[in-house]
Amino acid sequence: MIPTAVLIGNPSVGKSLIFNQLTGLGVDVSNYPGTTVGLQKGHVHFGNSEFDLIDLPGIYSLSGHTPEESMVREYLVNENPDLIVVVLDAHHLERNLYLLLQASDIGKPLLVVLNMADEAKSSGIVIDTEKLTEIFGAPVIETVGTEGKNLDKIAEIILSGTVNAPNFVSRFEGHIEAAVHNLQKFHGISAAEALFALQGIRVGNVDEEIFETTSVLADEIEKHHVMSPEQIIAANHHNRAKEIAASVISEAPPKMRRDFDSLLTRVFPGIPILILIMAAILAFVFIVGGFLEEAITTLLETYLLEPFQSLNLYPLVENLGESVILAVISGLGIAFPYVFLFYIFISILEDTGYLTRAAFLADRLMHKMGLHGQGFIPLVLSFGCSVPAVMSVRLLPTKRERFIASILVTMLPCSARTVVISGVAASFIGFGAAFSIYGIVFLLVFVIGCLLSRITPGEQYGMILEMAEIRRPQVKYVVKKAWMRVKEFLFIAMPLILVSSVALGLCEYLGWVEIFESFIDPVSMAVLGLPGFAFTALLFGILRKEMVISALADLGGSVDFGSILSMPQLYIFVLVCVLFIPCISTIAVLIRETGVKRGLIVALFTVCLGLVCGALLHLIFGLF
Repeated sequence: MIPTAVLIGNPSVGKSLIFNQLTGLGVDVSNYPGTTVGLQKGHVHFGNSEFDLIDLPGIYSLSGHTPEESMVREYLVNENPDLIVVVLDAHHLERNLYLLLQASDIGKPLLVVLNMADEAKSSGIVIDTEKLTEIFGAPVIETVGTEGKNLDKIAEIILSGTVNAPNFVSRFEGHIEAAVHNLQKFHGISAAEALFALQGIRVGNVDEEIFETTSVLADEIEKHHVMSPEQIIAANHHNRAKEIAASVISEAPPKMRRDFDSLLTRVFPGIPILILIMAAILAFVFIVGGFLEEAITTLLETYLLEPFQSLNLYPLVENLGESVILAVISGLGIAFPYVFLFYIFISILEDTGYLTRAAFLADRLMHKMGLHGQGFIPLVLSFGCSVPAVMSVRLLPTKRERFIASILVTMLPCSARTVVISGVAASFIGFGAAFSIYGIVFLLVFVIGCLLSRITPGEQYGMILEMAEIRRPQVKYVVKKAWMRVKEFLFIAMPLILVSSVALGLCEYLGWVEIFESFIDPVSMAVLGLPGFAFTALLFGILRKEMVISALADLGGSVDFGSILSMPQLYIFVLVCVLFIPCISTIAVLIRETGVKRGLIVALFTVCLGLVCGALLHLIFGLF
């Protein structure tokens, strides 16, 4: 039977990097049954042996109530992995020991990995791994995930099958220990299940009757100590973590290091540096991405589309075939040049540790929009593609923040919308018009964010943000991380693009598009000042936003958009396209991440916003 190991750890300890190092790119991403929280599963070949490795979400505690904490807790208690690998940040050992103590309470085979050992030594921190092994009765390995150092030892221990449950036993206040002992004795549950139940958390074999009994015991303990069992247990773990850290850590003279945070986390020059970095990234992505897009689309048209058109097939077959090929050209033309380049830079910002500093700087502005600094990250991702940006919204701590961020993310111009802005507004009106579109969108995002902050129900909590160390990114891991994200985008977006393209191609063949165009023309002219063919082209944006350009050329009968629409009409067309309903891939991910109701609310809101802004512009232009 193939052994299974599971990785757990705090966020930003290098856990996922170790996972990617061991598994390569052959990774399955799925939700844990009964939750919307994802886990990654990979298969590792080591020598002549193999094992499965599962990467659980990064958490700070097993007794918390976030979806990620609940999922990890349920998995560790209910599933039976052969080994729990607890990845700790050696540079911040005391804080990380809290999770290790909770994991040891579960009583399953344990391996302790002290990652970032190089950074700890550079800071003058020396950890006595033998003493730590003695305390927990579990093997301890020092690793450097960015260099792959000692990762082979993790594989060897997983495959050895010789690791037993830790012999470390947490000592609690007398009433807590008595309650745990009685629950084990009279109800047959484990010590971990009893501890969680005393903290008001129901897991494993704890049924309703046991949970009610535990609640009575918890109330009695709270009356006696004027502290809840949850607070007593947490304080015990924190105190024990402090004692263990003091006993295994010694200090050596640290290496001299530059203090980059004095520049990067202050308002000045931190914010100007942030603006310059983001502007440089966007400029590079748009310029180089545009060059690569043209090269890829030209290649695919020359060697795929044109040979297919020369076959002179039956009209229906030709129409559907062209729809499929155009969908492939559209998807690959955007996914690789724009999204991949953008994710290269996002991976660099993450691996250098700069992204957490950007989130810190943006925290005050994000607060006005009902978010925290972490909300800056999905907003940045949305400039590449709304699909992974919406996926990243799940990292925000509350439903309130996830809902607000979902709306704001869908409003910001992704790379496909940028193609429309540059291909229509910049080319046929001017660069000033193109930049003004961005200005209007950014203003709307801020105003609507402030409004949502006031009217969206739910509490707004404070932010605790851990600053990752400034590091030098490794090219191999940057590219690997970017590819993993693009691959996830391709698997979600490409099937939807293909199916939708075929459906629209069939509608066009049957003449339904022409019928709709004649029906919508008077309404579109009255509300937006756009002819029916222009509004119909906007609907193609539901498939992919950049397809609006080709649809407008086909339906308008010319690629010279200035000859078929006036400048005010072109401006309205671009603004409505940017704000109008997001593409079908984004809608599908919205529904998956936020639920059907909220996903449809966000989609409907963007439709109304685009039409209202377009109608207002039509009225304003009509006055001059």
